[in-house]
Amino acid sequence: MKHHALEQLQIVAEVSQDYPRQIMSRNERLERWAELLDRDPGRRLSTLHQTEYQPIRERAAMRNDGSPISVAFEDPVFRAAGLENDSYCEAQRFFELTDHQLHRVICYCHFGETVNAATAAYHIRKALTGKQRGVFARLHEMFAG
Repeated sequence: MKHHALEQLQIVAEVSQDYPRQIMSRNERLERWAELLDRDPGRRLSTLHQTEYQPIRERAAMRNDGSPISVAFEDPVFRAAGLENDSYCEAQRFFELTDHQLHRVICYCHFGETVNAATAAYHIRKALTGKQRGVFARLHEMFAG
């Protein structure tokens, strides 16, 4: 099968992107992401460097090949459901995660250059169950942002 960019296809054919999106709840998306990661729990995935210190615009565009987010983007079900790329901002939007929740899954400061897939899945499931950080962290977020 030969792959082409959308722009290339539009030159030779009329391309309609008005297809219905597969509807998945937030919980279904998070659980599926964790399951995708659990398929190869020892896989080393790249992290994003110091997401919490990046200006909002730079953080939004952050991405890395072989990251937990790119594992999600490789999934055709997620792409059909509306995941548009493997950037930090898109993962945050699609999975409905706070900065803190996504930071716990993907940031270099917690894991170094790589995180194993099982650890990333664990933190995704923590976001799924709603178990969040303590009161001091929430207060810090309220007053820092």
